[in-house]
Amino acid sequence: MPPRSLRSLDVAGRRVLVRVDFNVPLRDGKVSDDSRIAAALPTISYLMESRARVILCSHLGRPGGAVVEAERLAPVVQRLQELLGSEVAYARDCIGAEAQRAVAALGDGQVLMLENLRFHSGEEENAPEFTRELAALGEAFVNDAFGAAHRAHASIVGVTRYLPSAAGFLLEREVDALGRILSSQERPFAAVLGGAKVSDKIGVLENLLGKLDLLLVGGGMAATFLKAQGHEVGDSLVEEERIEFAGKILADASASGVRILLPEDVVVAREFSADSPTETVPALAVPSGWRIMDVGPQTVVRFREALQGCATVLWNGPMGVFEFPAFAQGTRELAQAIANLKDAVTVVGGGSTAEAVMELGLAPSMTHVSTGGGASLEFLEGRELPGVAALLAGGGAGA
Repeated sequence: MPPRSLRSLDVAGRRVLVRVDFNVPLRDGKVSDDSRIAAALPTISYLMESRARVILCSHLGRPGGAVVEAERLAPVVQRLQELLGSEVAYARDCIGAEAQRAVAALGDGQVLMLENLRFHSGEEENAPEFTRELAALGEAFVNDAFGAAHRAHASIVGVTRYLPSAAGFLLEREVDALGRILSSQERPFAAVLGGAKVSDKIGVLENLLGKLDLLLVGGGMAATFLKAQGHEVGDSLVEEERIEFAGKILADASASGVRILLPEDVVVAREFSADSPTETVPALAVPSGWRIMDVGPQTVVRFREALQGCATVLWNGPMGVFEFPAFAQGTRELAQAIANLKDAVTVVGGGSTAEAVMELGLAPSMTHVSTGGGASLEFLEGRELPGVAALLAGGGAGA
């Protein structure tokens, strides 16, 4: 069952507390990637047009319950104003007298950004007193922070006990798109998994393997799978404690008819650095003293060919060390290959995979690019997200 929609709330002239995920990277005092801010604009714009008094709240970084000047939300407010083309008021606290005065000054259709929620320890602790103070600022609550929906924090779960609550448009899209992956009847269904560690994908593999027709494994985690097959992988990162699990996945896939493809060739380097000398070698012949840093060109061709004709494709995890240009080619080419699957439902997991797709300008060519890193992984593992569960529970009085 989907959570209650924002459109079902009566918001005109009312104070609406909106949890957004504006935990964005800052560089030299400015927002360096505004994709999470842009993703929340449809919800914010709808509320403004509906004459709500919009009170935004978010965390930024990990200040640990103390005020950290470098993690104030002022740069976020500046970028939000530019994107909205409208003034955004800013309160330098999220509860207390200053926040209350800023809320009282709001008119219909106006927007206020509260200060970093995590400057108060009560946010992460879901402390009752902090929760009540935060909830008292609003007359209704909208959660549009899918990227934080796996946290049982005050602004995600606690406030729903006090206010009529609903999902924002971004959270709705996330739940719908990822839910379609878990219940997909559009076959063949392929998953492309990468990233550094098998341990990060255990839950996803366990939950999805029985639903898949095809599994492609790249990134650093491929080394553990190759090791499970008995191959030497040089100095590549191998999770020794996950070799048995990788072997079980390979055996279970074979028994259930799921086709698994591992890299045929890989780009290797002597050191984990951006300017280390590189070579492209067969995946089964990684030299001693070298480590896998990216999938090779033959692997990309083979993966691209395997994906042709797939009706549903889930991608989570880069194919190599994407942050180093010398080891980004595999991720770039695979992203383009998935973007070119015009007739397929293509869903990109959050975190570094989403960052890569955004950086390459390919997001418009995908069916859905998730804004949630840990949240999207937990959802794909089949786990209940506290933020979504709280909305399904109905929200506070008057909901």
